[in-house]
Amino acid sequence: MTEAPAGGKLPPLREVIARYGLNASKALGQNFLFDGQLLARIAAVPGDLHGAEVLEVGPGPGGLTRALLAAGASVTAIERDRRCIPALAELGEAYPGRLRVIEGDALEVDAPSLFAGRPHIVSNLPYNVGTALLVGWLTADWQPWWQSCTLMFQKEVAERIVASANDDAYGRLAVLSQWRSSARIAMPVHRSAFTPPPKVMSAVVHIVPCAAPEGVAVRVLERITAAAFGQRRKMLRQSLKGVPGALAGLEQIGIDPTRRAETVSVAEFVALARVVGEG
Repeated sequence: MTEAPAGGKLPPLREVIARYGLNASKALGQNFLFDGQLLARIAAVPGDLHGAEVLEVGPGPGGLTRALLAAGASVTAIERDRRCIPALAELGEAYPGRLRVIEGDALEVDAPSLFAGRPHIVSNLPYNVGTALLVGWLTADWQPWWQSCTLMFQKEVAERIVASANDDAYGRLAVLSQWRSSARIAMPVHRSAFTPPPKVMSAVVHIVPCAAPEGVAVRVLERITAAAFGQRRKMLRQSLKGVPGALAGLEQIGIDPTRRAETVSVAEFVALARVVGEG
């Protein structure tokens, strides 16, 4: 593998952005990061990336891409904004054979087919598609095609991913993120770190897949959580009455039907999905 050149040989990112006229696009949910130390910290979250494959969605002008390449990764970047392609091509020339750029919409690209092995996903996700992409990755076949996800979200979304029962942020996204993976907030990121600064704070979430509980289908779990949290202020006996077998399942595993969805732990939702799926 070709050794990466020293980072100092690359022009400053602000210079690249100015040269190509890459103002962040609000329509594409773009917010650029320039702080090299912060980007290096994000790239370090998955662990040692030397020789590893990484998928990056929405690299923009390539700030995080630089950090990932400097960490020794081979990066496949999916970028929808064609204005950024020349800047990424320039970065690829500095790291021969280590950067592959796919121009397209990450929601439409068949990402698993791009890799022979299991890549890490590391991205400062565009705000307007981040949650949809994560849900797609979490509902993939298990064990999934990726090794870990290190993703930048709005702080509110990050808190929803890692929340526990009885937390205000607890809901469907927490259950989906935690029933067969572990999720934690790796670091907060202040809004002032971005250009332009978003209106909200951000956070980096790290997700690692675990073994899936036996006898539980994701489609059953999704149906139960959709019903339970769709009417989260109602008792379970009301919110789940439209899910065949759910009320009998509550009785079978000893969950009080007068409870509300936000009090039901991930493990309890898994247990309910197991008995409903068997029914």
